[in-house]
Amino acid sequence: MPDITLPDGKKINFEKSISGFEVAEKISKTLSKQALLISVDGELKDLNHSISKDSSIKIFTSKDKEGLETIRHDTAHILAMAVQELFPGTQVTIGPVIEDGFYYDFARKEPFTTEDLEKIENKMKEIVDRDEKTYREVWKRNDAIEHFKKKGEIYKAQIIENIPEDEDVSLYFHGDWHDLCRGPHLSSTGKIGKYFKLTKVSGAYWRGDSNNEMLQRVYGTSWSTQKELDDYLNRIEEAEKRDHRKIGKEMDLFHFREESPGSVFWHQKGWNLFQKLIFYMRMKQETAGYQEINTPEILDRSLWEKSGHWEKFGANMYTSTTPDEKVFAIKPMNCPGCVQVFNQGLKSYRDLPLKMSEFGKVHRYEPSGALHGLLRVRAFTQDDAHIFCTEEQITEECLTVTNLILEIYKDLGFEDVILKYSDRPELRVGDDKVWDKSEAALLEAIKATKLEYSINKGEGAFYGPKIEFVLRDAIGRDWQCGTLQVDLNLPGRLGASFVDSDGNKKVPVMLHRALFGSLERFIGILIENYSGKLPFWLCPVQTIVIPISSDFDDYAKEVNSQLKKVGLSSEVDLKNHNLNYKIREHSLTKIPMLLICGKKEVDSNTVTIRRLDSKKQETMDLKEFLKKYSALNKAPSI
Repeated sequence: MPDITLPDGKKINFEKSISGFEVAEKISKTLSKQALLISVDGELKDLNHSISKDSSIKIFTSKDKEGLETIRHDTAHILAMAVQELFPGTQVTIGPVIEDGFYYDFARKEPFTTEDLEKIENKMKEIVDRDEKTYREVWKRNDAIEHFKKKGEIYKAQIIENIPEDEDVSLYFHGDWHDLCRGPHLSSTGKIGKYFKLTKVSGAYWRGDSNNEMLQRVYGTSWSTQKELDDYLNRIEEAEKRDHRKIGKEMDLFHFREESPGSVFWHQKGWNLFQKLIFYMRMKQETAGYQEINTPEILDRSLWEKSGHWEKFGANMYTSTTPDEKVFAIKPMNCPGCVQVFNQGLKSYRDLPLKMSEFGKVHRYEPSGALHGLLRVRAFTQDDAHIFCTEEQITEECLTVTNLILEIYKDLGFEDVILKYSDRPELRVGDDKVWDKSEAALLEAIKATKLEYSINKGEGAFYGPKIEFVLRDAIGRDWQCGTLQVDLNLPGRLGASFVDSDGNKKVPVMLHRALFGSLERFIGILIENYSGKLPFWLCPVQTIVIPISSDFDDYAKEVNSQLKKVGLSSEVDLKNHNLNYKIREHSLTKIPMLLICGKKEVDSNTVTIRRLDSKKQETMDLKEFLKKYSALNKAPSI
């Protein structure tokens, strides 16, 4: 006679063991039709899972994250099922859910073609129409290994061989087709719906190891409604148009080379944009009371061992052994170097909070397959800052940092910001009383912003809780950028201390803070958000002065000189091309304003303005133009 407790606290008593189906039906007929899976005491289960003891349950539909992820998991299985029906002899390996979709890796000699993807998609829809029943069986490990070997599924057998011998394995059947899987899954293939699309094929090494054989990875996306699928496909199409790599090339901002994978070769215009962001951030930080420092890029291994990075992050660090056999590492993070600056000289409680910022170049090894333009690199510049404070100052400083981050994002056009809060993990360092203060401080700062936030239970760093700032861009994509972390660990490990009001030495709390995160990545996000048409104050080149003919070159040069004197980024185009050609050329590079100069402009000391994406022209007195646009050449909050 299990008592079932619902999320709202309501209890339902049943006289015998029941399934998730029956609980949903008891609540409402509508819910029973929409239900996809359940959680029993926090553990996700199939709807036909039998509940025989008192339990707390929650029922999920396609509107829930858990429901949508299960739809995608099932769709991955149906993809594998369709491939094996169409191409007998193909082996299946793994097929996980990923952000916005799923993929499945296949072992097959012949490469999949675009036409194959269309055939597979049609077969998947046919399987959905067949509404094959889905059910779970538990097998002995060795029986499962033997079974898959007999089927010729060598990869699947290898996966099971890695499972401890005393463990049984879970198989899911969709009709006769079956796969090794923990689940949960929907009750039948018809529950998936037809709101999916196969998107691409790529190569992938078995188990991600380049020493293993190459497999074929088929990617797909799956949603709970046709509208969601259409919206996603439109976003993908729009994202391709906004690809920062393509636009960056058109704007002549940067390029990459195989000789230094994951490192950016900045061109003059791109470096101008980079420096404008740093100049802006420097002004904001100076106003907020930060001291800018700079620390070495190479540090002795012993410091990284003290900080804990060698143990936790050593595999991603670039190292070098000198002739005297000392081991050095190129810094993957700025924090240990910053603590060394803090440690110089005796610090008093009156010096706190002490805010130190650094535009530090860091290097982290990323697999070559993970590199992606400016968005995923191996060498990047962090807009780091570290705030040393007392436990009593945590709340105020967290709120101050949060407000600064939100103000900066607003200046750059991002007002749709989501906050994610992560509290103490099971494995952690530090006193629970300090954790209580830290967590309360971060939560208070979040609540004061009045913004939407979510809680990632137990996902904080081992040294303290954290906030992640997620930006939503112009086409609805989310980007995790800024972070704020409370560190109860590193200052003590590296010997940081201050003299408190009672005359005793104490270890300061250290707040780690990044606003952009990585300047390189943030520039990529900015380019894609604005399709290269950046805010005027950020544009690497704001104006191009174009004389109608060589007769007016001197006037164009003088106009360009005046523009530079008032701080505008300007160039003059004296090339021997006609005016229409120059307009087309500079429009492609996203120059916001072209200033045309001819006899009329020379005689009246004016410029004719041609704005990007507009065929209308406006003539303005040069002095008036200089006054107006020099005033606009700054961020909104400055």
